[in-house]
Amino acid sequence: MLPTLDEIPKRRKALGLTQSRLAELAGVSQSIIAKIESGSVDPSYSIVKRLVETLEKQSVDTARPRVSEIMSRPVISVSRTQLVREAVDLMRRRGYSQLPVFEGTRCVGSISEKTILDRAARGEPLESLLNNRVRDIMDSPLPTVSEDTPLEMMLGLLQGNYGVLVTRGENTIGILTKSDILKVKR
Repeated sequence: MLPTLDEIPKRRKALGLTQSRLAELAGVSQSIIAKIESGSVDPSYSIVKRLVETLEKQSVDTARPRVSEIMSRPVISVSRTQLVREAVDLMRRRGYSQLPVFEGTRCVGSISEKTILDRAARGEPLESLLNNRVRDIMDSPLPTVSEDTPLEMMLGLLQGNYGVLVTRGENTIGILTKSDILKVKR
């Protein structure tokens, strides 16, 4: 049984959805939602059903934690041209074990304590490593995910990566690391 029509605006507002966003998600026009909410139209059963199903799906989806809820911000990074010594100093001051490497607004690599120490363990002099440019020893870029990605999807991704950059559109807005996952309160 479908709820009454006056429940639609209540549920929509409780979920923080605009009429336009609900229309987009449900595949109906914004104007029909405005007319339903103002009481100026008697909608078809199929439209009301689509709206209610969309609102219910959004309710379930919003109950799942998203990466944006626990990510760290702002993203602390280094550039390709900085000395490895500067990256290590920044990691030490901030308590990080890895940093993304940015060129402008684009992530082009990453640098980690592990990479530096692994190279030193293979015989490269630590002093020489520290005087290199980041570009000379950086690893591949961190993967990126959208800010609304469910948190449970990150566990597998973080097993093979130091961290994950979080984006909103084209902009990087945060970073999620293994230690951030462990901070989640259950």
